[in-house]
Amino acid sequence: MVVRNAVSQFLAEPRVPFPPHRVWRDWVLVVALVAAGSAETLLRTDLGSRPIAALLGIGPTLGLFWRRTFPLQVLTIGFAAHGFADAAAMQGSGEYMLWITAALMIMPYALFRWGSGRECVLGVVVMALVHIPSRSSGIENLVEATAAAVFLLLPAAVGLAVRFRAVSMLRERDQVKMLERELLARELHDSVAHHISAIVIQAQAGRAVAATNPGQAVHVLEVIETEAARTLAEMRALVGALRQGEAAEFAPQRGVGDIPGLANASGGSPRVKVSLSGRLDDLAPIVDTALYRLAQEAITNCMRHARHATRVDVGVSADDTFIRLTVVDDGDVVSSNASGSSGYGLIGMTERAMLLGGTFHAGPGPGRGWQISATLPRQANPL
Repeated sequence: MVVRNAVSQFLAEPRVPFPPHRVWRDWVLVVALVAAGSAETLLRTDLGSRPIAALLGIGPTLGLFWRRTFPLQVLTIGFAAHGFADAAAMQGSGEYMLWITAALMIMPYALFRWGSGRECVLGVVVMALVHIPSRSSGIENLVEATAAAVFLLLPAAVGLAVRFRAVSMLRERDQVKMLERELLARELHDSVAHHISAIVIQAQAGRAVAATNPGQAVHVLEVIETEAARTLAEMRALVGALRQGEAAEFAPQRGVGDIPGLANASGGSPRVKVSLSGRLDDLAPIVDTALYRLAQEAITNCMRHARHATRVDVGVSADDTFIRLTVVDDGDVVSSNASGSSGYGLIGMTERAMLLGGTFHAGPGPGRGWQISATLPRQANPL
């Protein structure tokens, strides 16, 4: 049952997406194979027909341009040409198989790396139909048959291993992004709970003074309207985010004003220095909290991963539209990567900034060390 389910799951595997552009390595590979095949066609004296040998040997190598987007078709054409060349040679009129046909081993790798599950199975059938009756395979007993199968399927196994590793990494990255969304949703939930609590208190106070002091009751209604509008804006900012069902925290979330406390809490080396400038009030609460979380993550990563760093500078500046955060350390450039070993810290930080309509960048600093910078709108502007 387990094997059956695994086979069914593999057959249902879709193609692995690949950007529709040809990388420079494809050009180098194909040009090199075409050049080698052309030289081989001109220099070899045992070829039965140079034009036919060139067509069957060089032609399929051009398909390597499309081995990621159409892996089954490229493999079928390549191995069919190989079979025709072998069949023609069996007629005794000379050789038709060029040495560059060894590059066909790239095609099983590409099929299992990029193709769907059904395409992989069909590709194995194509390879078996070409090589089992082949003169060149020399299959006379079970040992040689096994050796031939291993030779053909080894590139496919490598492609399958690389595929599973890449898919696993993509799933882990998606999980990190989802966890970041859940964290934002929890913060939104807690912030909304705080505002709703204030609205309830103001409503109770307004009802108490409505009969004796109508003017005060009107002021209370204005406060309720402001709080409700702010809450609605925050809910709209992250309406699609998911979260787990934790209980709400009614204490106010930390914000930009709490970032200097991160320097005091870090202690030891490297020394953290925080500078704040510009108009830092009247921020959307979700933006205020996000800036604190970004600074906290960046400082933590600098403390953990910045080798030979003695100083971490944190700067927060704001204007009427945007608020900017920069975190720079003076450690070694190569090893100062604040993403850590997995790289998921940067993914989560990027996701948080983009969800709020901002930008995020991480890379080597202007001098030494690593620099992280984020720019967020003062009011959440979700993508």
